[in-house]
Amino acid sequence: MKIELIQTCGACPEQYDARYNGRTVGYLRLRHGFFSVECPYVGGEEVYCAEPDGDGLFEYYERSKYLKKAKKAIRKWLCAEVENND
Repeated sequence: MKIELIQTCGACPEQYDARYNGRTVGYLRLRHGFFSVECPYVGGEEVYCAEPDGDGLFEYYERSKYLKKAKKAIRKWLCAEVENND
């Protein structure tokens, strides 16, 4: 299950839309030192949160780590959605 991240803002906040099979399935945002992931879009269910070192953007050494964790949480949410709709 390949989740594509599209950066929609580079800093203050650093944010991304997550897409799967052409549809939006997540919203990722880092602002004031708080990183959150909501599915399927902003205002949806919070599926992951963390407090990285970066404030309005990730530090160079942490971006990959947190984006991987975000994708994992989105995949888990998607799998639960599929199960709930069967």
